[in-house]
Amino acid sequence: MKTVEAAPGGADCWRWWLKHLDKTRHVELKMDQALLLIHNELPRTNLTVYWASERCYHCLLEVLVRVGQSRNRGQRSTAAVAVSTQHGTILQLNDTLEEKEVCRLEYTFGEFGNYSLLVKHMQNGANEITCDLVVNEKPADSNLPVTVAFLIGLALIIGISFLRFLLSLDDFSNWISKAIHSRETDRLINSELGSPSRAGVLGGDVQPEAWHPPPAPRLRCVDTFRGVALVLMVFVNYGGGKYWYFKHASWNGLTVADLVFPWFVFIMGTSIFLSLTSILQRGCSKFRLLGKIAWRSFLLICIGIVIVNPNYCLGPLSWNKVRIPGVLQRLGVTYFVVAMLELLFAKPIPENCASERSCSFLRDLVSSWPQWLFILILESIWLSVTFFLPVPGCPTGYLGPGGIGDWGKYPNCTGGAAGYLDRVLLGDDHLYQHPSSAVLYHTEMTYDPEGILGTINSIVMAFLGVQAGKILLYYKDRTKDILIRFTAWCCVLGLISAALTKVSENEGFIPINKNLWSLSYVTTLSSFAFFILLVLYPVVDVKGLWMGAPFFYPGMNSILVYVGHEVFQNYFPFQWKLGNTQSHKEHLTQNIVATALWVLIAYILYKKKVFWKI
Repeated sequence: MKTVEAAPGGADCWRWWLKHLDKTRHVELKMDQALLLIHNELPRTNLTVYWASERCYHCLLEVLVRVGQSRNRGQRSTAAVAVSTQHGTILQLNDTLEEKEVCRLEYTFGEFGNYSLLVKHMQNGANEITCDLVVNEKPADSNLPVTVAFLIGLALIIGISFLRFLLSLDDFSNWISKAIHSRETDRLINSELGSPSRAGVLGGDVQPEAWHPPPAPRLRCVDTFRGVALVLMVFVNYGGGKYWYFKHASWNGLTVADLVFPWFVFIMGTSIFLSLTSILQRGCSKFRLLGKIAWRSFLLICIGIVIVNPNYCLGPLSWNKVRIPGVLQRLGVTYFVVAMLELLFAKPIPENCASERSCSFLRDLVSSWPQWLFILILESIWLSVTFFLPVPGCPTGYLGPGGIGDWGKYPNCTGGAAGYLDRVLLGDDHLYQHPSSAVLYHTEMTYDPEGILGTINSIVMAFLGVQAGKILLYYKDRTKDILIRFTAWCCVLGLISAALTKVSENEGFIPINKNLWSLSYVTTLSSFAFFILLVLYPVVDVKGLWMGAPFFYPGMNSILVYVGHEVFQNYFPFQWKLGNTQSHKEHLTQNIVATALWVLIAYILYKKKVFWKI
């Protein structure tokens, strides 16, 4: 196979283009598609064209189109078809009658491009067949809008940072306005508003009571990290410009969309420990805290089932089709288990840990041995059920997507034990009906990425976030010790991921998989989370080089922003009628504007001291 960058020339050019236009007028291209014209010049040979995506692991080839035989030598029989441009494409041309392979090629088509595949005998008269790919019209650069948006965002960040630098200069600041008090926001942050700090409050959204002593200096990196995850979550939930890398991976692997939810769970675990420690130090009884934890978990689950639900349009009482699992439901269960675990085994933190021998190396780990024992038992349950639970019609320990994956051997085994458990306990009608595995693997089974079994690993991820909180609190004012421990956790978890995955997407013992919330998915994303804290903590809290804006503001009002963006996503100004629904640029503009509006809303609410706490 060879690729040519031009259409036929000479005397045949006009006749070729007339045929070309006649074939293309019947194919309407959509976003992430290109036009492929398949010209069969082989006499007495009908062709069947099969295809598969390069991202589809061990997938059966599917019929793309059939092309009739050429009537006479030198003439062409042509078929036109739309092909995907999201990933590389595998094309295999077979002789329809004999079912033998004629040629096979791999190519990455460009969006709205126009291509011809010429199938003919070699010009030297031999029986050897050649398949040449001709580029008739060059594709559009579909990634250009993302590049432009990134550069504009970078320019805004640099401009705002430069302006803040100028405002930090006394002469310039006085010249602008003596009325501007640049430290008012910091005073507010360090007083009674906001989410977890070294001495924060429960859940991160609760305000300290007026009669309590003022809390210690805040940890802005926690709210900033939460805000980063939340802003990315809003953006990808709104569509992410319809780019494939802003959507969830079809099965194994990672995209940008797969990063945000586990990071949110991780930082929730950090907040749980910081908040519980603070409120216990202020004399609140464990029994009272138990009630608060149970009530908050109950509200999260109720909001997720009744309000933030794919079947919301059917009404809150449409229980016959309501989706039981979900993002907020998983957060509620995870919050309850991890908070209860820390509440049961809570220990007093010495005021000056640096001066006590008991606060030496690994104190943050040793003090948590009962919690670690519980987490290890939970993980053992996940491993046992995943790899040893018998699933009817499926191999034991199956981790694949089913459908056309694994050469089509297990079409009804999507998710293995995880999917089977949800279908048995919850029922097909109460699960997510459009799993991401349907995109490439054409699965027909219902599967919920927030199912029962995966919740075990979300608890593990939140507990790793608790460990980050313990490092921040146990070694406060000892920046070097904190950074060393963040680095150690990052490396250890990264090595575990490398061992589980064999540093590959599909060939490991336990691949990285968001749908399953696999163990390697948890260790990999936790490694990334510790690395982000490793960067944010010194930059935001120690050196004060960045105050966390604008991510800090939605991080302070996370529940309101999440629920609000889900409920109002189909309403103006978060969505409007697009002039061209097949344009990445228009979708990207709409999604960026909608996300920016929620950041602006969070900023205004922060300034107005309005926080939604549950």
